[in-house]
Amino acid sequence: MVGDALNPFTDAIRRQDGLDWVGVRHEEAAAFAAGAQAQLTQRVGVCMGTVGPGAIHLLNGLYDAKKSHAPVLAIVGQVPREEIGSEFFQEVDNDALFADVAVWTRTVTEVDQMPHLLEEAVNAAYSRPGVAVLSVPGDVGGLDLPRGTEPPRFAHPPQPAAADHQDVRRAAELLGGASRVTLLVGQGARGARRQVLDLAERLKAPMVLSLKAKDGFDDDNPYEIGQSGLIGNPATAEAFSACDVLFMIGTDFPYREFLPKDTTVIQLDSRVAHVGRRTAVAHSLVGDAGATLTELLGLVDARESSAHLDAARRIYTEWGEAQARLADPGHDRHGIGRLRGKLDNPDARIRPEVVAAALERHAAPDAVFTTDTGMSTVWLSRFIRMTGGRRLLGSYNLGSMANAMPQALGVQALDRERQVVSLSGDGGLTMLLGDLITAVTYELPVKIVVFDNGRLGMVKLEMEQVGMPEFGTVLHNPDLAAVARSLGLHGVRVTDPADVDDAVAGALAHPGPVLLDVVTNPDEVSIPSRPTLGQGWGFAIAKAKEFLVSPE
Repeated sequence: MVGDALNPFTDAIRRQDGLDWVGVRHEEAAAFAAGAQAQLTQRVGVCMGTVGPGAIHLLNGLYDAKKSHAPVLAIVGQVPREEIGSEFFQEVDNDALFADVAVWTRTVTEVDQMPHLLEEAVNAAYSRPGVAVLSVPGDVGGLDLPRGTEPPRFAHPPQPAAADHQDVRRAAELLGGASRVTLLVGQGARGARRQVLDLAERLKAPMVLSLKAKDGFDDDNPYEIGQSGLIGNPATAEAFSACDVLFMIGTDFPYREFLPKDTTVIQLDSRVAHVGRRTAVAHSLVGDAGATLTELLGLVDARESSAHLDAARRIYTEWGEAQARLADPGHDRHGIGRLRGKLDNPDARIRPEVVAAALERHAAPDAVFTTDTGMSTVWLSRFIRMTGGRRLLGSYNLGSMANAMPQALGVQALDRERQVVSLSGDGGLTMLLGDLITAVTYELPVKIVVFDNGRLGMVKLEMEQVGMPEFGTVLHNPDLAAVARSLGLHGVRVTDPADVDDAVAGALAHPGPVLLDVVTNPDEVSIPSRPTLGQGWGFAIAKAKEFLVSPE
């Protein structure tokens, strides 16, 4: 976002061929967009915010990049050099401000510090990977580099290596002595898809995927059984509880309460700091997933019995069939669905499962999906498959609201021909609503699908599971499609389940930016993989309280 200290920088960008400037309405959106680009391409994403408040507004998006291990360079403004430390207008201490989020922070104070400070910044962002912050005082940005200054040269990250050979042999012995192995696979294994599938076949092991591992392991995978945790299903709970060895591959899955107890755990990760911090690990492998598994496969014998895998896959298939019934637009009009609808959907609103299933049918085979933190992520995880060349991004480590739309903007700016779909919650979308204008200004043809249930849906569920009636979660939304149209997007509002399929198909086919406002059921319940009696009792109590005391 232009302004103050960075005006000379942005003027230089204006005059420079090969650089595109995308001016956002809120710097947080810029940081989310740059982080999304970095995650998708593994190349550094760049965002800018001017002095003081402009720099501060970048923070949330930069934290998301940090937690996602995305290489991002943030160029931020600073007051003139002679005023630093004087409590000058808009001055903040950038080194202190970004100390926790950044792997590298420096301030340019002299012309001869460039371009090597830029080289340091980008190399540091790649090395962790993470966020680097370069501050530019207002009187420095306009100075001229000497004629003939060499352009910056950036280093390449090191080539990944396999874990220690003896550690690999010990892991093979543990796997060979196990009767039931379950794999928990994360995004860190994305580059080792072939080796992971070969290992699952050899061990006849069910494969639980972290949410981020859908991107890379959903497609043509006869071993996967979906996600665990709050968005999980009964098959993953069974696969965890029944195994005698859990093999974690490239994952830092945070919800330890869902992991099995009293089970031998092997963990393979490229980062030493990740090993053993979620559950006790009997044997660690520190190295690249692909290189390590290639060596491991030469030491593991194939087994004949597939009973463990078959049991988990059977539960997964039965659960999927039950979920698919909810995705039928006519579910609430007949049979058991009609009875259920009277209890949890008395206003006959659109079930969010219907929307997600329609997106699965009509989205392009190479579409990029972004999801807001909350219930929209649940529906994607259950109904949208990352098959073919599809990709998936979200705030899955930081868990921020309002990430999906600006991430979609960043991805769409990379390639205007590729289909980019944001699954937005109404709370998340309205938090950064102004950047819908960015899509119009820069002709970014993003498709923004809003699950408009008038609620902070995940917070409502969290409250009800512990027996609290929902409070503070109700959102009094305008007609979001009408708002979108007033801003220059193609806006469509859907209130009838029978209209969803055509509306989704039409939105995805539209050549420009679209906002599809789907009015969904606020009482749709996402049941955890293994609900406890306490959760069920708490939900019942909460519903009774809401009925008795709710002002609505």
